[in-house]
Amino acid sequence: MASGTKTVLSIGECMIELSPTGEGTFRQGFAGDTFNTAWYLRRLLPADRDVAYFTNVGDDPLSQRMVEFIAAAGVSTEHVRALPGRNAGLYLITLDGHERSFSYWRETAAARALADDEARLSAALDAADLIYFSGITLAILPEERRAAFLKQVAAARAAGKTVAFDPNIRDRLWPGRAACAQAIETGAETATICLPSFDDEKRIFADADAAATAARYAALGCAEIVVKDGGGDALLLTEGMAEPVILPALKVERPVDTTGAGDSFGAGYLAARLAGRDPQAAVAVAHRTASRVIQGYGGLVEIDTLAKLA
Repeated sequence: MASGTKTVLSIGECMIELSPTGEGTFRQGFAGDTFNTAWYLRRLLPADRDVAYFTNVGDDPLSQRMVEFIAAAGVSTEHVRALPGRNAGLYLITLDGHERSFSYWRETAAARALADDEARLSAALDAADLIYFSGITLAILPEERRAAFLKQVAAARAAGKTVAFDPNIRDRLWPGRAACAQAIETGAETATICLPSFDDEKRIFADADAAATAARYAALGCAEIVVKDGGGDALLLTEGMAEPVILPALKVERPVDTTGAGDSFGAGYLAARLAGRDPQAAVAVAHRTASRVIQGYGGLVEIDTLAKLA
């Protein structure tokens, strides 16, 4: 990836987050997979690289606070639009040890209409050098708007933009396995970089191992694939490599919350690639970023700069 890339655009849904702080008590914050990645990218990248978020929010007070939170984090809100009469989605984290599960309230969330205005989306894509989205971005869109969204992203890649995609599969957001699989692979066809998680891929695509996952995404046209495996080792496959390589994870003695682990891993990888590091070095940065994040609670955990993560 060219180190001269200046603007990163992350596209998706930021939600109201309720994370546990004790027995029956929760802390209210704001998070969501693609916003989490933007948040970490802002902390990892130097100030001369812009990080922007593209989404819709409501016109309620919590939505306004969300926009203020995004801006205070140093992420541009130029492409955040408030929709009258709509609100932001909400999710609640439940922990079982350090593993987490989620309950969602997002049926009327404004972000579901983020691809409705094609001219607005096109302008945002044109202004970006690196475009990032996820399977959740696709899942919240109605089918027709999803197709229109992916058509524009594919055109951006054809025009020379770098496109990064994390399939980040959430089964409950899809009407069935077949619909999920088709949308995820169509999304991957637009991507330069793909960051799948093996447990998701095995469940939806019946991949035998991480190498099979990487090979499938390479066949779809992705030039760089990093297959995550929870807290385990990552598998890397890039154009020109005869065989994938396994890159070991960092051992964390006392993880407390895996929320945001994959999102921060993706941010670490992309930040390192934007800094001109090769893919194997970028995976090392990604592992280190995620290892620090799972030692804190919630989707957003303060971390050091990229230079200190190297």
